[in-house]
This record gives sequence, C-alpha cells and structure tokens, in this order.
Amino acid sequence: MSAKETREERCVQELLISNYKKYYRVAYSYCFNPNDAMDIVQESAYKAIKYSNSLKHIEYADTWICKIVINTAIKMINNKKNVIYELDESIPYEENFEQIYMKDLVSSLEEPERSIVMMRYFEDYKLEDISKVLDMNLSTVKSKLYRGLRKLKKELENKEDRSSVNE
Repeated sequence: MSAKETREERCVQELLISNYKKYYRVAYSYCFNPNDAMDIVQESAYKAIKYSNSLKHIEYADTWICKIVINTAIKMINNKKNVIYELDESIPYEENFEQIYMKDLVSSLEEPERSIVMMRYFEDYKLEDISKVLDMNLSTVKSKLYRGLRKLKKELENKEDRSSVNE
C-alpha cells in the first residue's frame, strides 16, 4: 500500500478487480453493447477510485460501486441518440431477435422502474440489495417493481393485439 493510498481506496480497487464481471453485466444490462459496457465500467472504476475517500461505510463499497455503474450507464444512455444492438453471432438469429425485443421492451420503462426490473430479472439481485444500491425504501422498490411489471405486461398485450390485427 502506497503512503497516500487509503483503506477505502484499496477496498474499492480490490472490489473492482474481484467483481469486474458483475459490474460489466450491470452495465451491459443497460446498454446492450459490449464496447459501451466496457466504457461504462472503466469510467465507473475511475470515479470509484477517485472518490473513494468519500465512502462513509466501507462495508457498503460494493453497493456504492454498483450505484456508480448504474448512474454512469444511465448518463451514457441519455447522451446517446440512437441505440444500435450488436448481434451475438454465436446464437441463432431468432434468439438474438428475442433478446433485442425484450431489451427494447424493458428500455421503454422510465427510471427507476427500468433499473429495478433489470437488476431483479437480468442480474438476479435480491430486493433488499436493490433497495441498498438505489438508496430506496424496500417497500418503494417493491411497488416500483410491480408497477414496472404491469407496464411491461400491458405493453406486451398491446404489441400482441397490434400483431394479430396485422395478420
């Protein structure tokens, strides 16, 4: 440990290394682009290390880093005008189409419902962990999750109705 390196900074660096894949998956679940996800994680790592001295409770460092990744991803998405999905050529076209369809559907949700649904169903976070990452009351997370799911169900029903009319 260098003379200037703090306990918090060392902890943040260790978490960034040991949980890189987790942070990448969180970033990817927002942007659906491997290169953008790597950029988000890099930018988030820079911010986390730079501001590690502001970390009040070291035991929540992982949650704090996740929040930085989410905020960085949201900022990047809001700054981009056109989203272009890269197809995974190792899986059949139909599966790519289904993944893009579901991602577009979830992307239609407003924040924080989008984050909650993505963290719960794409990243398998527990509701308590989502509550910590997003700094929300657990009951608020639950109500926003169920509201988001109702919106997705309604959107799916509307899309099915439109497709059946076109057949």
